[in-house]
Amino acid sequence: MSWLSVALLALAVLAVIGAEWPRLAQRFGLEAHRNRKRARRKAQLRLLKGDSDSDEFAASVERDLEQLPTLEDFDRR
Repeated sequence: MSWLSVALLALAVLAVIGAEWPRLAQRFGLEAHRNRKRARRKAQLRLLKGDSDSDEFAASVERDLEQLPTLEDFDRR
């Protein structure tokens, strides 16, 4: 093989890689890695249900809301 044929072959390979880069990046790139990692984490999640905890939570939210300042408090100043 001459050096010219090797150079043309290398340019052809680079052209194919350049043309297919967006598709390769979707499949093997950093964003694809993040998506696979997130999917693995989401697969391990589970939903917890409980009636007594939700009542306590609702009561604590109501207490917190009662302690928040309102517009009337600011108008009195």
